[in-house]
Amino acid sequence: MSSNDDNYNVGYNEAERRYVLRLLNDRASRHLLPEILTHVLRCGLHLSFPSLLSDLAAAAASIRRPVFARCLLLISSIPDLSLFNATIKSLSFFPSDEPFRLFSLLRSAGLRPDRQTFAPLLKSCSLLPSLHPGSAVHASAVVGGFESHAAVSIQLVELYAHFGRMEDAQKVFDAMPHRETVVWNLMINGFCKRNELDTALRLFRQTNERNVVTWNTMLAGFARAGRDVKVVELFLEMWDLGVEPDDATVVTVLPVCARTGNSELGRRIHNYAENKDLSRTAINVGNSLVDMYCKCADLESARLFFDEMPRKNVVSWNTMINGLAVNGCGRMGLQLFDEMLCRGIEPNASTFVSVLGCCNHAGLVETGRELFQAMKVKYKIKPGAEHYGCMVDLLGRCGRTREALELIKEMPLRPNAAIWGSLLSACRNSGDIEVAEAAVKVLMDLEPENSGNFVLLANLYADAGRWQDAEKIWSKMRGMRIWKNTAQSAIEFGGY
Repeated sequence: MSSNDDNYNVGYNEAERRYVLRLLNDRASRHLLPEILTHVLRCGLHLSFPSLLSDLAAAAASIRRPVFARCLLLISSIPDLSLFNATIKSLSFFPSDEPFRLFSLLRSAGLRPDRQTFAPLLKSCSLLPSLHPGSAVHASAVVGGFESHAAVSIQLVELYAHFGRMEDAQKVFDAMPHRETVVWNLMINGFCKRNELDTALRLFRQTNERNVVTWNTMLAGFARAGRDVKVVELFLEMWDLGVEPDDATVVTVLPVCARTGNSELGRRIHNYAENKDLSRTAINVGNSLVDMYCKCADLESARLFFDEMPRKNVVSWNTMINGLAVNGCGRMGLQLFDEMLCRGIEPNASTFVSVLGCCNHAGLVETGRELFQAMKVKYKIKPGAEHYGCMVDLLGRCGRTREALELIKEMPLRPNAAIWGSLLSACRNSGDIEVAEAAVKVLMDLEPENSGNFVLLANLYADAGRWQDAEKIWSKMRGMRIWKNTAQSAIEFGGY
């Protein structure tokens, strides 16, 4: 072959390599990885340019194709470090021991891991049930001198925060010379998950690089802890500083508005979501708005918005049906359920909690029975404690306490205190002392310190004129040192 032919082949191969790289840089083309690999192998490009296999593995990692990346290691005659790293990265998004086997193989091949090895390896550790592998990888990173590299430090903070080891996360965090916003967010979220909200808030105030994720993390932490006043306070501060809420912000704050009955703030958020098109593009925002209006007893606004939603999922229907139920419009809720079925929406377990709630509020015992049967037989949904609770409540409200007791006895799962408590409350309305005694007997084992159960039974005896039996209950409470709970009330503070 002449030198001209050699030059031609080199030029041809180089052009092909560039063409492949262009395909790999195009996200849409990355989904054609098998076809691209076939072209590389057919042209022998992996022999002339071994780094192409690493490029293919990196592309596989970017679109979460770990099996494809693993195959590239088998194709390569002498895998290099970049190929190992890209393959480990592609596997790091899924819980698996495979990244650690590759790490061992990498070292047995005489290759020295670098920071691009340790960062995805530590990410893999965050997906495992135990911290032990992560501690071992951390030790290897320290020995290799990579602990101080930003990507490795960030993954170490994420690892320790995930397992609630905030003391270890703090040590890594304090040693970092430069802290990116992501690592502040990880630390704040870690303390929030441990319910150390004051520490989280202190960190939150220290950082000058807060983004919407930082705010959302703090808001979610206070919301989970039920500190609704603080959620509203932070949210309004966020708004005043010009940080634009996203869909995650909205779905965190709207339930707080619902719990506190703060429909004024809910409407302001609704207007913002409309202006930013969040209420139409994000179904979870739409669902939260429906829920907020229902819980603020504004059914007209809830139904108007629900009907205008361009896209609805089963959660949307469940939320509206449940909202109608709890606001005393059970029959309308059942009509909406029929409409849901007519539109081909498959009900789930939560749907039946909502529709049974409709029957409950409307006193429709037979309809409730039919739906309970349909759930099991037609839709193959196994009833949970909440479904049995709805049925017990429905039967009890209609005075059928003995039927409710039989249903409880037939339950395939152990009835909880809420179900027995519902039955006991129903006995007070129907005056069924015998069933009440049976319920209290069980409740004494399930929640022996709950004075309310004893008080209900004592009141039943008193209502029936059985004063001696009522006095026995009071005496028993005194002997067991169980005191009647003092009344408490919740008020809206400062308009929030």
